[in-house]
Amino acid sequence: MKYQAKRKAIILLADGTIFYGKSVGDKEGTAFGEVCFNTGMTGYQEIFTDPSYFGQIMVTTNAHIGNYGVNAEEVESESIKISGLVCRNFSYEYSRPLADDSLQGFLEKNELFAISDVDTRALVSYIRDNGAMNAVISTDVENIEELKNRLKEVPSMEGLELASKVSTKEPYFVGDENATFKIAALDIGIKKNILRNLVKRGAYVKVFPYNSSFEEMSSWNPDAFFISNGPGDPEPLVDAIAAVKKMIQTDKPLFGICLGHQVLALANGVSTYKMHNGHRGINHPILNLLTGKGEITSQNHGFAINREETEANDNLEITHTHLNDQTVAGIRMKNKDVFSVQYHPEASPGPHDADYLFDDFFKLIEKSAKHNEIV
Repeated sequence: MKYQAKRKAIILLADGTIFYGKSVGDKEGTAFGEVCFNTGMTGYQEIFTDPSYFGQIMVTTNAHIGNYGVNAEEVESESIKISGLVCRNFSYEYSRPLADDSLQGFLEKNELFAISDVDTRALVSYIRDNGAMNAVISTDVENIEELKNRLKEVPSMEGLELASKVSTKEPYFVGDENATFKIAALDIGIKKNILRNLVKRGAYVKVFPYNSSFEEMSSWNPDAFFISNGPGDPEPLVDAIAAVKKMIQTDKPLFGICLGHQVLALANGVSTYKMHNGHRGINHPILNLLTGKGEITSQNHGFAINREETEANDNLEITHTHLNDQTVAGIRMKNKDVFSVQYHPEASPGPHDADYLFDDFFKLIEKSAKHNEIV
C-alpha cells in the first residue's frame, strides 16, 4: 500500500461553521450542494449513483468508505449523482474479488471531488441538531470569504425542481416486449433496480421523461402506471402532478415510490414540506398499519407529506408510518388501485421486508386485466 499525499480541505456550512479534512487522492477541487448524511454501513456505490441524491454533498457515517471497491453492475444510474463526498477514512485499496475498480478510480472517472479525514461524528451531530443546509467542500482553504460569497448564491433545496436534471430526455423501453403486462413509468429520477423489479415480475416498461403528459403516456395503452423516485422539491413538478391526476381517473393501477409518493399526495390535494434533516439510510423502521408488521427499510428523502391533511382527506388512507418520527411512510386511495410509499422497496435491506410491495402492485394489475377482459 503506497503512501497517499493529501491536501488540506474544509467543509464550510451555510451558517459559517467549518470542519476540516483532507482531499481524497491529493486532488484540488471545490463542490457545492446541500449537505446530508447516510447511515448505511454498505451500499455507497448505489448511494452515489442514485438520482435522488442529485445536488447533495453526501456525508457517510460509516467510518470506512471504499474498502470493497466498486462493481460496474452495482449502479442505479449511468453516472454519479451526488455533488461531493465527505467521509472519515477513505480506503484507497480494496479486497473484494468481484470488484473491478477502486472507489478512488470510480470517483476520478466520474470527476467527483471528495474529502476525507473529517470528524464525521461531529459533523453529523451538527447537521442533526441544526438541519440540512447548503455547504461547500474545497481545498481552497485560504479563501474562506470568497467561498462564503459563492455559497450564498447556491439555491435552497426548498422550491428547487431537479427532476429535469436526471430524467431521460427521450422515452425508452425495458424488458421483453412480449411480457404479460405493460407499465408506463414516469421518470423523475428512476433507479435501475426499480426497473429490474418490474421487469422480473413480467412487465414490459416504457420509461417517459419527467414532463410527459398523461396523453403521451396513455397513448401506449399501458396496463398500469408507475411514478418514480427522484431529487428536489416535489411541489414544482406541476406537469407530473397534472399527469398523475389524470392517471387516477383511468382506474388503472398506479404505484409511486419516494418522490412519486409525494407527487401522488400533491395530486390528491395534500401538501408537502421540507424536513429538518430527512431520512437517509438502510435501517429505518416502518410499521405497516394494514398488517401490523414492522419493516426495516431503505430511505432517501428530504421532504415528506403533511400527516394532518392526509388524515383529513376522504380519499386517502395512511398505510405505513415511520416509527422514529411518525411521518407518513405510505398511503393508498380508498376507492382506487392507487398506492405509494416514502421508502425504497427495491433496496429491501431487511433483506426482503418491503419487497412485497411490487407483488402487491402486480396483483392489482392482474385483477384489473381480468376485470377488463370480462367487461
